[in-house]
Amino acid sequence: MIRCGIGYDVHRLAEGRKLILGVSHAIADALLGAIGAGDIGQHFPNTDESIRGISSIQILKQVSKLLAENKARVLNVDATIIAEEPKLVPHIAAMRKIIADAIGILDSNVGVKATTNEKLGAIGRGEGIAAMAVATVEVGRDRRARRKRSGQLGGLSLPR
Repeated sequence: MIRCGIGYDVHRLAEGRKLILGVSHAIADALLGAIGAGDIGQHFPNTDESIRGISSIQILKQVSKLLAENKARVLNVDATIIAEEPKLVPHIAAMRKIIADAIGILDSNVGVKATTNEKLGAIGRGEGIAAMAVATVEVGRDRRARRKRSGQLGGLSLPR
C-alpha cells in the first residue's frame, strides 16, 4: 500500500545560536505520519535529556529504522525550506545527498527546495526559518497483492 505523510518544523533565529533549518525534522515527521506513527515529539521528546542535542541526521536514521521495522520503505521525500536568509541554493545538492544517505534512498528521490516568505510575517522579517515536507512510502510490500494488481495470480493471467 502506498501512503503519504506531511511534516512541518519551524525554528526561531537568534544571534550566536546554531542555524537550524528544520528540514530533517519536517522529513522525519512526514515519514512518521506516513506510517501512522505520530510525530518526532513522541519519539524524540525535548524533555528526554538522554537525547538532548541529538543530530537531525541521527533522527532521520532512527526514523528510517522504525519504518523498516514496520515493513515500510521510503519511495520519495520532497521538502521546502522557507527563509529570507541565508541563501540555500548552493547547499541543496549536498543536503539531498545527506538526507538520502540517512534514509537509505537515492538522492534522485529526495527533493529539497528553498523559497522566501516575500518579507511577510515572522519568517519574512528574518525572525525564523521553516520547513515543510511530504513523504511517500510503501507499506507492507506483499508479493501476492502485487501479483493480483498486475493481473497475475498463481501463474494465471486474469482478464482485465
